[in-house]
Amino acid sequence: MGSVPGWATICLLLTDIDVPAQTTGTNGVPPKFIGAMSCASTSCHGGGGERRNQWLVWSLKDFHSQRPVATLATARAKQMAISLHIGDPTTDTRCTACHAPLVAVPAAQRGEAFASEEGVSCECCHGPAQNWLRAHTRPDWTQADRVAAGMRDLQNLYVRANTCVACHQTVSGPLLQAGHPELMFELDGQCAAEPRHWHEPASWNRAQAWYVGQAVALREMSWQLAREPGSDNRLPGRWRALVWLMQKLDGVDPALSGLEKITPEASPENLLATQQAADALARTAATSVTWNDELAQKALARLAGTAGDFATGTDAGELPARRAERLVLALDRLLLAQKPAPSGSRTANNLDELFKEAQSAPDFRPADFAATLIRFDTSLKSHP
Repeated sequence: MGSVPGWATICLLLTDIDVPAQTTGTNGVPPKFIGAMSCASTSCHGGGGERRNQWLVWSLKDFHSQRPVATLATARAKQMAISLHIGDPTTDTRCTACHAPLVAVPAAQRGEAFASEEGVSCECCHGPAQNWLRAHTRPDWTQADRVAAGMRDLQNLYVRANTCVACHQTVSGPLLQAGHPELMFELDGQCAAEPRHWHEPASWNRAQAWYVGQAVALREMSWQLAREPGSDNRLPGRWRALVWLMQKLDGVDPALSGLEKITPEASPENLLATQQAADALARTAATSVTWNDELAQKALARLAGTAGDFATGTDAGELPARRAERLVLALDRLLLAQKPAPSGSRTANNLDELFKEAQSAPDFRPADFAATLIRFDTSLKSHP
């Protein structure tokens, strides 16, 4: 499941996660990466119209364009490299896998306009474009036609989450110890924060996107914990917190179950079972036709009613703080999924207070958090 680091395998389509895309041409030769400039003409994605400006949005506004590569030249990156005994972070695969993923593309798959310094470019997300570039904007082509030609189906939430999770969730223990920030994958939030260069399908449901992202994150965390036991002493607590969160939603819809037998023990058998169950949940949720406003409200109500898990404050260590960290993000995304989303209300104000109380693990007070969560739940029920 996945890899650490992950972008190299994503770009080369070598991951064993199911991210459907055509990896070879009709002659069995892997398609080439032909460079972001191939998308930049004014007649394609470099024009001024709303549906023609995708390349401009990516190149001028999206941090995926230049920031990842530029980060490797900062003083912080150089200091981390010293700690890790890396000669040059701009060339070492532990850094370039996510910050400059095209560096890993083999020479045989590089087209004439290929540029490895592009950062996280169009083809990192959409797949190598040689076989679909010329035809993918044809009005008579369906999404199925594009996918059949090798374009990654990012309308599928499971595929989208798998495309993003490796670099937005998984950081190896040595990198964290050297100063790399801890990451938390949040599909809906990260899609909302992205400068929009696409149009979501009519069926888009942000609560559904959030749930799929959390299930995929749990799968990846379970895989990393099994692969790197003991390399990061914070990972078990983060993993247990996400297990707790997802179990609170187990069966929120009859089709969304399977975590009820998972225990908080990080044994190899339990971690494998969690990987399999979380992946099955992600697949099911991504194709579910039952996600609607009512289901999102039910999920929000379930999580808002968890104050009892914090009220006694008897849990030892950082686990309550880790649970709170996950919970407030979940409440935020599910609250924003409501139609209309509350704004300036007591519910929103209570959520702001929950964020403040969950901000610092060393200062976290479970009983205080529980009291605020009860107020949040009460206001939510009073003003649905």
